[in-house]
Amino acid sequence: MTTTFSATDHAHMARALRLAEKGAYTTKPNPLVGCVIAHGDDIVGEGWHERAGEPHAEVHALRAAGDRARGATAYVTLEPCAHTGRTGPCSEALIAAGVARVVAAMRDPFPQVDGAGFAKLQAAGIAVESGLMETQARALNRGFLSRIERGRPWLRVKLASSLDGRSAMASGESKWISGEASRLDVQHWRARSGAIVTGAGTVLADDPSLTVRLGDDTAFVAPLRVVLDPGLATVARGRVREGDAPTLYLHAPDAKPPRDFDAAHAAVPMIEGRMDLSAVLRLLAERGVNEIQLEAGATLAGAFLAQGLVDEVLLYVAPVLLGENARPLFGGLGIEAMTSKLQLDVIDVRRLGEDTRVLLQPWKQE
Repeated sequence: MTTTFSATDHAHMARALRLAEKGAYTTKPNPLVGCVIAHGDDIVGEGWHERAGEPHAEVHALRAAGDRARGATAYVTLEPCAHTGRTGPCSEALIAAGVARVVAAMRDPFPQVDGAGFAKLQAAGIAVESGLMETQARALNRGFLSRIERGRPWLRVKLASSLDGRSAMASGESKWISGEASRLDVQHWRARSGAIVTGAGTVLADDPSLTVRLGDDTAFVAPLRVVLDPGLATVARGRVREGDAPTLYLHAPDAKPPRDFDAAHAAVPMIEGRMDLSAVLRLLAERGVNEIQLEAGATLAGAFLAQGLVDEVLLYVAPVLLGENARPLFGGLGIEAMTSKLQLDVIDVRRLGEDTRVLLQPWKQE
C-alpha cells in the first residue's frame, strides 16, 4: 500500500504529525494521532486526539470540515481504527463523510485494528495509501508501539551529571547538579511519561515526590509513580504518596505489606535476589504504560542498561566537576576492556541555561 507521494502530501502529513504531538501529555495510553483533511493545497479541517476516551483526531477534523470533507483527502498519522472502544470506529466516520482518499503514515499494530481500518475504507471504495513519513510517525508513538509490538514500555533513563561523568557525591548528595532550566525541562519529559520509576534507595536518600510541576495551566495526565522496593522498606516515606498522582509499589513475592498499608502494590519475581526487571516492564505494559522515565541511582540505572532494557538516555551535563570519589552514572556494568564498551548514538544536543542536554539511544548493531 505504498506509492509516490507529492510535495502537497508531505506538507499535509507534516502538519498532521505536528498536530498529533499536541496530545503528548493527555492521550496516554492511546497513541498520538493527528489528521488533516484537504482538497489539494486547501486544508478544510484538522484535528488531533486530545484525550483518551474522547473523540479521535479524524472526528475532530471531520467536524471542522463539515460538508467540505466530501471528495477530500484525509491525512492521518496512524491507520484509522476499525473497532468500537470508548469511541466509534474512525474508518466508518471517514466513509460516512464521503472522503475520496486516505493517506496514512503507518499501519496500526494494535490487534483490533492492524489493517482492518484500511480494509473497511477500501471496501467502501476509498483510495488508501500508507507509508508517508512512517519513520517520523513511529518516532512520535515509540512508547505505544513498544508496548504493542514488544510487550514492554519504552524506557528512558533521566540523568544529571558533572563534566567528569558523576551523578552524585559519594554520600549520595545530588541536589543540584543541573540548573533550573534543566529541571524545568525534566518536567515536560515527566508529563509525557506513563510512569516514573525509581528505586528504594532513591526514596530513602532523597524522599522525592516524582510529580509533574509545570507551573502553568498545561493539561496533563499525571504519570504513575512506581517504586521498586523488594522488601517494602520505604512505605513509611510520605512524599512519593502525596498529592493526586497514583503510586504503585513493586515488591518481592514474600514481602509482607504492613497491616494498614493502603497503597497499590504488586509482587514481581526475583532472580538471584534481585527484582526481575523484564517482569517489571511487562507488568507496567499490562497496566497500559507506554513510556517510562527512570529516575534512580547508578545501581538501578546500570541494572536496566546491563540487561539491554534502556531505549533512551536523557542526560543533562552541568559545567561542574565532582571528583573521582563521586558516584558514576551507571553502576555494575563490569566493563574491563575497550572491546566491551557500550556505544550510544547521539540523537539530539541542545543548550539549557548553563547545561547541555544530550539525548542518546544505545547503539544496536544491525
